[in-house]
Amino acid sequence: MKAVQQLGLHQAINYAWYRFGLWSGYLRRETDRAVSAVRSTSSQVEFELSLPVPDSRIIREILGKDGVQELVDRAEEIVKGSAADLTAPTPGQPGMENENLPHWTEVEYPGAGAEWREEESGAFPAENPAFDIRYIWESGRLGWAYTLVRAYQVNGNDRYAACFWQLVEAFLDSNPPNMGLHWISAQEVALRLITLCFAGNIFKNSPLSTLERMNVLCSAVADHAARIPPTLSYARAQNNNHLLSEAAGLYTAGCALPGHPAAQYWRELGWRLFNQGLFDQIAEDGTYTQHSTNYHRLMLQLALWFNTLARTRRQQFPARLVARLQAATHWLSAMLDPGSGRVPNLGPDDGSDIFPLSNCASRDYRPVLQAAGSSFLHTRLLKDAGAWDEMMLWFSRDGEYSLQDKQLKSTGANLQSSEAVWQPPHILRSPDGDSWAYFRIAQFKSRPGHADQLHLDLWWRGYNLAADPGTYLYNAGPPWDNTLRHTAVHNTVTVNGKDQMTAAGRFLYLDWAQAEIVAGEKAGDGCWRTLVAVHDGYRRDGVTHQRSVLAGTGIWTIQDTLTAIKPSQGPGLAPITVSLHWLLPDWPWEMTGSAVVLDSPEGPIRLDIEQGAHIDSLAASLVRAGRLLHGPGPAQPFSGWTSPTYGEKVPALSLSVSAAGDLPICLTSRWVFPG
Repeated sequence: MKAVQQLGLHQAINYAWYRFGLWSGYLRRETDRAVSAVRSTSSQVEFELSLPVPDSRIIREILGKDGVQELVDRAEEIVKGSAADLTAPTPGQPGMENENLPHWTEVEYPGAGAEWREEESGAFPAENPAFDIRYIWESGRLGWAYTLVRAYQVNGNDRYAACFWQLVEAFLDSNPPNMGLHWISAQEVALRLITLCFAGNIFKNSPLSTLERMNVLCSAVADHAARIPPTLSYARAQNNNHLLSEAAGLYTAGCALPGHPAAQYWRELGWRLFNQGLFDQIAEDGTYTQHSTNYHRLMLQLALWFNTLARTRRQQFPARLVARLQAATHWLSAMLDPGSGRVPNLGPDDGSDIFPLSNCASRDYRPVLQAAGSSFLHTRLLKDAGAWDEMMLWFSRDGEYSLQDKQLKSTGANLQSSEAVWQPPHILRSPDGDSWAYFRIAQFKSRPGHADQLHLDLWWRGYNLAADPGTYLYNAGPPWDNTLRHTAVHNTVTVNGKDQMTAAGRFLYLDWAQAEIVAGEKAGDGCWRTLVAVHDGYRRDGVTHQRSVLAGTGIWTIQDTLTAIKPSQGPGLAPITVSLHWLLPDWPWEMTGSAVVLDSPEGPIRLDIEQGAHIDSLAASLVRAGRLLHGPGPAQPFSGWTSPTYGEKVPALSLSVSAAGDLPICLTSRWVFPG
């Protein structure tokens, strides 16, 4: 009942309808009926998607000789099969032959000992990370196709077209419509549909793309599109990237198969859902509903693709939606560390990079920012040219770039000047420009994924000194069952060992903690130098947490103050335990008391923790990779790790300072950088 109350009746009804459809068998009958209907009318349908593609000369110039060779090498690995774990089609269900595949509504994981006929979020009981459903679905997105497309566009080698058809045909043969793991999630179906159409737009020009093969592609696109509408109630219940992905998939199918009897229905439904979904999910200040930098990128990538399709039909996003997309682009640009291209690992992160259209690493957000800046702001947010420019070319307007004028298209605006005009309230910068921080101050209007209010993400000269732990895995067994969402592993304060919010499931928090700015001061350059914020996540304990952050030259001061909500809970009446946590790089260290010195590549960095009045005891501990290095224990197995992307974890230093005493309690963290 609390979930219904806090999430809203509309979402609850949609989710209940989805669950009823599974239980009653309605969804099995409806998805089978939908596929039968589109197949009966697909025999004469042609693939007519015709999107502008970048000039191969410009791609080669952007990549340079070494970059082109890197791209070709990646494509050759796929052709030769040396990247088989990434490219080989995954059967519909491990250990089962094609003819024995169950219907997607009846899938059970073999040998898991528990039924996981779960919602499309993919709840999964397996303890072995290798069997996380997220990995299986990732393979079903056919992401390798983008490498083959890019290499083909650069040199026109038909080996890449041949490889594409070979792998796609094998996948489709192994995973017939509605059968097995790859058809459980309509979002995954939609993303695969988009990949097929993106690649088809390029490879249709190859002599190896025979009429028979193009007919197979058309049938596959129609089958995928038919799978989406029956379970839109689930996507509406989520009201996040699921809905956007499925709407984009429907619109893509309607554009690619305009001669199909269902094409207009797919286009109109996709257009309506995508426009309304984007407007509902992006706040006026540009923040995205999922409170995640990774899902923020996914949203922008879908918007870029959708916008490119819409231009072919002379459709445009309404002005109010363009304003939201512009704000969302600015929001992500403010989060970018210009030197590394990385952003704080905020919130849930499943590692999605659905349009890998550059040689940049997945953690590099410059490609999507450059493309979004071009499409929605009509400028180059990054002044310097680089490999990150390639995605912009794939999503650019017709004739916008040429070898002669591509550099002149820059307005001269760079990331810094853009931020000086528009800046979200939670970014602070030091006067010397050497360091900056993201201060987590959220007013939740949709369910949060992490309990991380007043978390501070601190960066210095491209190094992420105080990091967000990321996600690692959603679906493994303990201790990795989405454990990195908890308050205790973020750079904030935990009271009495509790989360800031009530964990009501692996992916659900209730009793949302709300934060607000209390005070702040900006410098002449428009950047924040001081911010003070408070959150109410410990109201059930009668405690308010306030954090002030002061950015100075070579020194940052962070003060955490815990006070009683009611005066009667003052000194001597409300003893509590407070734990302050910092997640640090895995560098050589020395520790004395509650102070630690890190030996960074550019000199020693010191972090001092000072206690205020009313503290009876203070204890500091340092943990690396789940192992206690210093101070009192025990160490939690998930402490001292950071996850750069989904399924990966690397050691980090987890510094925890615990204080016990009466309210008010004050702890001051002082970061000192080398000159």
